[in-house]
Amino acid sequence: MTKWLLRSMTELTSRKWISRVTGTFAQSAPSRLLIPRFAKLYGISIEEAEKELSHYSTLNEFFTRRLKPGMRNIHSGTHALVSPVDALVTGAGEIKEGTIVNVKGQNYTIDELLNGSPRAANYKNGYYMVLYLSPTDYHRIHVPVTGQVVEREHIGGKVYPVNDFGLTHMKRVLSRNERLITYIKHNSGEAAVVKVGAMNVSSIKYVQPIVNSVEKGDELAYFEFGSTVVLVLEDNTYTPRKDLQVGLKVKMGEYLGELSE
Repeated sequence: MTKWLLRSMTELTSRKWISRVTGTFAQSAPSRLLIPRFAKLYGISIEEAEKELSHYSTLNEFFTRRLKPGMRNIHSGTHALVSPVDALVTGAGEIKEGTIVNVKGQNYTIDELLNGSPRAANYKNGYYMVLYLSPTDYHRIHVPVTGQVVEREHIGGKVYPVNDFGLTHMKRVLSRNERLITYIKHNSGEAAVVKVGAMNVSSIKYVQPIVNSVEKGDELAYFEFGSTVVLVLEDNTYTPRKDLQVGLKVKMGEYLGELSE
């Protein structure tokens, strides 16, 4: 029963009643008793966590944990784009005339991903990366590039799975689920950080206080059992690192490529 509950909270079912029940439980005091089993089940590197396991008051607090200082290196290159998360790259490539091609066999339009925003026109021939966070991963989202936040948008949506099964077998999950989009203007152009929720109501939250001037590596938001970021770069502003491809595992702060000078 315990194992089922833990997997229900992290394998991202599309049933909203399970989402609500497990979300409520994960924020309750009794849930703290499951933290050691949760950490063991998913092989979480507990030595990286900011606090001892016994110091987390709920399972949700542990899931959204910060890391000890120095656990991630932020690439210092002036024009470097860095990963906003610890994740597996499940999609990456050029956007072709407004279409994101072949994410687990499905195409998306940049218009639907960005909910018809007028800003979508800036990304018609840009570049995208789909970054999937497994239950094992650190679930805070950081700023990928120094700049100025010029817009934030919350888009309500479904709670479909964003894991391999969901992306492959369900229709255009990335553009149907709840999303929180942050647009950041930087020296080379603009980047959109699209945070895609999956499980639990209000599963994506901004770090407080909310600020507009951001530095590469700053905390931006965090997932409460949701787990995908789509990073989108404006046309002609980005050159990916040579080995950036599906299946690559990256850490927050890791170099992803060069922004235009």
